[in-house]
Amino acid sequence: MINNSALAVRVVSDGSFLLDGGPVFGQVPKTLWEQNAKPDRKNRVRLGLNSLLIKTPESNILVDAGIGSREPDVNRTVYGHASSKLIRDLKRQGVSVRDIDYVVLSHLSFFRSGGATKLDREGNIIPTFPKAKFLIQRTAWEEAFNPSERSVPVYGTGSEHLKILYDKGMVNLIDGDTEVVPGVYTVVTGGYSEGHQVVMVNTGSEKIVYLANLIPTPNHIPLAYITAYDRYPDETLAMKKEMLDRCEQEGWLMVFAHGYRQVAGYLEKRKGNLHFKEVDFS
Repeated sequence: MINNSALAVRVVSDGSFLLDGGPVFGQVPKTLWEQNAKPDRKNRVRLGLNSLLIKTPESNILVDAGIGSREPDVNRTVYGHASSKLIRDLKRQGVSVRDIDYVVLSHLSFFRSGGATKLDREGNIIPTFPKAKFLIQRTAWEEAFNPSERSVPVYGTGSEHLKILYDKGMVNLIDGDTEVVPGVYTVVTGGYSEGHQVVMVNTGSEKIVYLANLIPTPNHIPLAYITAYDRYPDETLAMKKEMLDRCEQEGWLMVFAHGYRQVAGYLEKRKGNLHFKEVDFS
């Protein structure tokens, strides 16, 4: 948790889920990645579903919305997601769904945007955050609604539910790096998908970057660790080098969207090598 007079930043969570470790670590051999991420008997590794809550005097900003609760049986059976916890976690921070003014979606994969909507008692899809504006890169939106055969698994059961938000005038399609409020801005990285964006926060006393799927876990800090889901891995590699250099040189606190036990930390250079120093950011 980071606080100052203007901004308060907290990590909130929708729980965790399971994905096959092979795609999660891309070209890296299992004999290497399993040293830090033990797979289950189905070769799946557990990943966190971490979002960022940014509280300012004027607004509350949520970065990414988790898997959500619309398809609990599918999520439990296929992805090992026991239940959606994000709304309860927000309440523990004193924030209700109606208090969220902006939702920034780093991209539109099912585990980042699924929680943007929910089902009402009659089974209708409705907005989870009824007063929020959703900030989404235009190119990310276009890709999600016209996915290639290769990218279909990233979007799970599809992005059609997001049209509910669009039809209600709740979606702001943005083009390029964007300031959300003073001190909070998005940076387009691409790589993982069209329009993939990270969120950077400057509280004045602390610099925080939510890395989304550019560097999804601390285990992905080594340059070769790029997921097989990345549409443009060379683009990811270039942006990853740039971001790691900046985080180390400027002292940015890194928040990992899919970190399970390790959620946040700093990079330190010792004898020419980068080392990750975990911090408690609960």
